[in-house]
Amino acid sequence: MDAGNRKRLLDVNEELASRGLRVLAFADKELTDGADDDIDNGYTLLGFAGISDPPRPEAKSAIEKAHDAGIRIVMLTGDQVLTAKAIAADLRLSDGDEVVSIHAQELENSDPAYLANIARQVDVFARVSPEDKLRIVESLQDAGEIVAVTGDGVNDAPALKQADIGVAMGMRGTDVAKEAADVVLTDDNFATIVTAVEGGRTIYANIVRFVHLMFSHNLGERLII
Repeated sequence: MDAGNRKRLLDVNEELASRGLRVLAFADKELTDGADDDIDNGYTLLGFAGISDPPRPEAKSAIEKAHDAGIRIVMLTGDQVLTAKAIAADLRLSDGDEVVSIHAQELENSDPAYLANIARQVDVFARVSPEDKLRIVESLQDAGEIVAVTGDGVNDAPALKQADIGVAMGMRGTDVAKEAADVVLTDDNFATIVTAVEGGRTIYANIVRFVHLMFSHNLGERLII
């Protein structure tokens, strides 16, 4: 494959990915019965397939409510950068005008201070491994953030365990993810998390009001006595 054809095919991949599609490339090779066949090279490209995996309808409004509540959402994904960035833009994941994305390769051999600074600015981390997820969670915590992590797979377990609040999916989540998490969502719905935060903050606010009320009453009585 010459440089021209390679660039043309990469452009096709980028065009599909920029539409938020997960791109698969298909190739074939005829193998003989010989034991020395190289299974890593010598394939002929057949084409690409773009797979659409759209977010749930309620996800966009839930993310908007989370932003209003002062909660920052960060996407950690194994997808390529363009796919992840397109999905994040559709969900309006960023508080700013443009989604800030980064490839996990750029995090290799980075010191904790640099990683903590990057983690507080980036909206999308693409091509991340389980180790990358764990390092990102630790970096956000080192930067003083309270971190909640959602996940459903075995590769999410280390990050779920490290997070201040690990949230596993109850329907499609693996047993390992559920055991590592602090909370299990029975409906696998991100909007449920936002609703739970709203309910928790309401309870906390009511407790604070009650304590203030009791303190003012009791203090007044003690002063009179």
